[in-house]
Amino acid sequence: MLSFGGVSCLLVTWLTRRMDAHDDAPTDWAVAARSIFYLPWLMVEILKANLHVTRLILDPRLPIEPQLVRGTASQKTELGQVIYANSITLTPGTITLDLRDDSVLVHAITAHTAKGITNGEMDQKVAAMEGAE
Repeated sequence: MLSFGGVSCLLVTWLTRRMDAHDDAPTDWAVAARSIFYLPWLMVEILKANLHVTRLILDPRLPIEPQLVRGTASQKTELGQVIYANSITLTPGTITLDLRDDSVLVHAITAHTAKGITNGEMDQKVAAMEGAE
């Protein structure tokens, strides 16, 4: 098992390095540095969403209100928009279905989880991480 894991790690490392050799996009180190402040906030949001979804599951009435919500994606770059869409999907109770034309379509399990998209807090946090003024 350990040798299979080691070989897998070597293969992934080799493939990743090979992909970097053909990638002409420069690395944005400023976004990486600002993510130090974004990631703890995201982890807290994921924890709060986990607790909310756990309460929904344990409630015998199962009070879900599935809905589609469209929100704004105000990020300037594709990387920023992808980070925003993935952050939404990482948060339990929401899934990003579509991202285009500076808007995001999200499936939310309750009105409470949909509010996280409509109030724009995560959008603003990701835009700030991206460097928007």
